[in-house]
Amino acid sequence: MPSFKVDVIIENKPEISDPEGDTILNDLILKKRDTPVKKVRSAKMLKFEVEAKNQKLAEKIVMELCNEFRIYNPLVSKVSVESFDA
Repeated sequence: MPSFKVDVIIENKPEISDPEGDTILNDLILKKRDTPVKKVRSAKMLKFEVEAKNQKLAEKIVMELCNEFRIYNPLVSKVSVESFDA
């Protein structure tokens, strides 16, 4: 059975504040006042390697695990999934 790498990116929804991203932006501005960076958002990435029949099934397996174990809060988090051949 083929293996797939599945990356899950969890970040706050756009309307939810991101203190970590704000802190990074403030540090950039303090250290380099003329920075072109205007906004920073932080995220958490989880990397899975999954055996599955196809890529879509690998993504489905990972999302079911994330939901079952409440790895993210759907009220405040936005989740995106990308998969690749292992």
